[in-house]
Amino acid sequence: MEAEKVKKLSNGLPTMEEILQQLPDMQNGLEEMREVVLANLVMLGEIPSPTFQEADRVQFLVNRFSECGLASISTDEAGNGLAVHPGTKGDRNILLVAHTDTVFPRTVDHSMSVEKECVTGPGVADNSLGVAVLASLPTILEHLNINLSSNLILMGATRSLGRGNLSGLRFFLSNSEMPVHCGVCVEGMELGRLSFNSIGMIRGEIQCEVPENYDWTGIAASGAISVINETINQICAIPLPKKPYSTIILGSVEGGNSFNTIATEARLRFEARSDSVEIVAQIDELLNDIVAEMKYRSKAKVTLETLALRQPGGIGFRHPLVRNVRNIMQALDIQPHVSPSLSELSAFIDHKIPAVTIGITHGERHNQEDESIQIEPIYKGLAQLIGSLMAIDGGYCDKD
Repeated sequence: MEAEKVKKLSNGLPTMEEILQQLPDMQNGLEEMREVVLANLVMLGEIPSPTFQEADRVQFLVNRFSECGLASISTDEAGNGLAVHPGTKGDRNILLVAHTDTVFPRTVDHSMSVEKECVTGPGVADNSLGVAVLASLPTILEHLNINLSSNLILMGATRSLGRGNLSGLRFFLSNSEMPVHCGVCVEGMELGRLSFNSIGMIRGEIQCEVPENYDWTGIAASGAISVINETINQICAIPLPKKPYSTIILGSVEGGNSFNTIATEARLRFEARSDSVEIVAQIDELLNDIVAEMKYRSKAKVTLETLALRQPGGIGFRHPLVRNVRNIMQALDIQPHVSPSLSELSAFIDHKIPAVTIGITHGERHNQEDESIQIEPIYKGLAQLIGSLMAIDGGYCDKD
């Protein structure tokens, strides 16, 4: 059996070369874990888990941790689901995190459809598969007879997306009594994703409300949508440098109820990004100026709410953690796709903890109700993850 080869090689702490050599056999051995992973994926995926309403999914996760006999199983004040897979020495702590929330409300049908080659359903890639990996990992490590020297903290993070602003992970990192030496963020897709730094970002919402007693001779005579439209025109006129990379993404516009009724409310959701913290600050200042001007000119209520803020930073391409994860991907014939992250990685960066974000499989129709993932690449994605954990555990990813 292929898993037997893995068992023999994983006794003690293997060298980095041994880790790389055993990865193909490990991938083959992981195919025996198909039913475990898919069962956890379907059961987790069918539990609605919109941001701020993740309690049911977290409870399922901690129940799985309990069934695996893990230590220190708990939910904290932020609602995060936590457990510790004790290391043989326990002198270091690796934090493996996957966000438990999805973009889909409870009103959406969360049924998962499992076919021979794929699984389809809302949130299956983002991030039900990531959470299913956490639930399955203790069983997988036991199956492969892999004993890490370090403690492995498994965390289903809450309040990550949108208005959540990573508050679950931020709370844990700010309050945990267990020092975290390294972090790995798990996303369902895309296999080959490798993020190790973050760009600066401000995410917000501009809202316009026209009062009932409005003087309809003003700029908002055509309604709140006209005010938002003029606001967009001014945002698009903001000069942005190509270097450092900077952009403003207009994500969504909402307003109005019918063809023949003036809209009294409208909103614009946006995200401004830059490699430069100074540029982000300048964009923030200009956006506030635009909103103040539109409020003055329209005599309507125009407000800007900042939902999230990220500082640029992270580790470099030559950092041992990044270099060894790239070597692991190469050993598994995975093509790395290096890109900055605005998700959980940012919280690690704020706490100056070296971390990476990786994906488990390929998928399509991201954040649509018929989101889909491929099953076969999951084994390669799991081998990539376990190899990375072994490399971190062996000290090969520590900064020189």
